[in-house]
Amino acid sequence: MLTPTEKIWHNGRFIPWEDARIHVLSHVVSYGSSVFEGIRCYSTPSGPAIFRLQDHIRRMIDSTRIYRIESLGFSARELSEAMVEVVRVNRLQSCYLRPIVLRGYGEMGVNPMKNPVDVYIACWEWGKYLGDEALAEGVDVCISSWKRLAPNTLPALAKAGANYMNSQLIKMEALTNGYSEGIGLDEAGFVSEGSGENIFVVRDGKITTPPLGASVLPGITRDSVIRLAGELGIPLVEGLVPREMLYIADEVFFTGTAAEITPIRSVDRIKVGSGRRGPIAEKLQKEFFAVINGTKPDPYGWLTPVGAAQPVSVAE
Repeated sequence: MLTPTEKIWHNGRFIPWEDARIHVLSHVVSYGSSVFEGIRCYSTPSGPAIFRLQDHIRRMIDSTRIYRIESLGFSARELSEAMVEVVRVNRLQSCYLRPIVLRGYGEMGVNPMKNPVDVYIACWEWGKYLGDEALAEGVDVCISSWKRLAPNTLPALAKAGANYMNSQLIKMEALTNGYSEGIGLDEAGFVSEGSGENIFVVRDGKITTPPLGASVLPGITRDSVIRLAGELGIPLVEGLVPREMLYIADEVFFTGTAAEITPIRSVDRIKVGSGRRGPIAEKLQKEFFAVINGTKPDPYGWLTPVGAAQPVSVAE
C-alpha cells in the first residue's frame, strides 16, 4: 500500500495528498487518456538526488506529443523545478516520483481534444519493486500468452496509461501461475519486454537487448545500462531475441526505474545460468548503484541534487 506524503503538485500549486482527486467521469477514467513517468530519487551523502530527471521529462513530453496533448501549460524547466520541490516539500531522502498528465473532466466520448489537461506530481517512499532479495538471487519469470502491443495499434514509445492494460494482463497471468513477472513477445514472436521492465540477455560475454522496434519502451535505465556496458568494455548490441535464446542464455536481467537491475534466475521453470545473479549483471549493478547512491563520482550528469534547483512559483 502507498504511504501518503503531505503534498502533491497540481497544475502549479501544492495541494494536500487527500485532495488530489478527479471526477469519476473524467476522460482518463473511461478511456485511459494519460501519460506518466516513474522516477527515482536516491539518498546520497550530499542529500537526495533525482535520477536522470531531464531525460524522464523529455520522454513524458514526447509521450504527450504522440497522443496529441498539445499544451501542458508548463515548460520542461518548470516541470523539473516542480519535481525537485515535491521531494523537498515532503522532506524525503529517497522516494519514487510519479508525474502524470491526464485528460480531465469535460466532454464524454472518444474524442479527448476538448477536455482539460491536468498535471500532477506525487512522490512516496518505495522499496525494491521485485523484492529486496531479487537483486542478488534473481526472480522466476514466464513467457506470457499475451503479446506486447503491435506497432500499428498503440504506440509503445509512449509511456501511456492505456498501454499498461496490456502490462496488467502480463503481470496478472504471471502472478496467478506462481511467477514474479511475465515477458511479452512482440507481434512477430520475438522477445519484447516485461510488464514494466526492459530485458537484457547475456551469452558468451556479449549482451543483446531487443530494439525499440520490438514494441519496447525506450527505458531510461535501459539506456543507462547500455552506456555503462560501453564504459566497462562489455560488448552490447540491440537485436532481435528469439524466445528460446532466454532458455540457453548465460544471464538474463530486467532493467527499469522500479526494477533497477534485477537478474532473472529462471524462465518457464528453466534455470538461467547458475540460477542466480551472474557476473555481468553483478558488475553492472555495482557500477550503477555506486553512481546513483553517490559513492562514486557521477561522470554522466545523471543526478539532480534536490537542493540545487530554484523552486517553481507555487501557491499553498
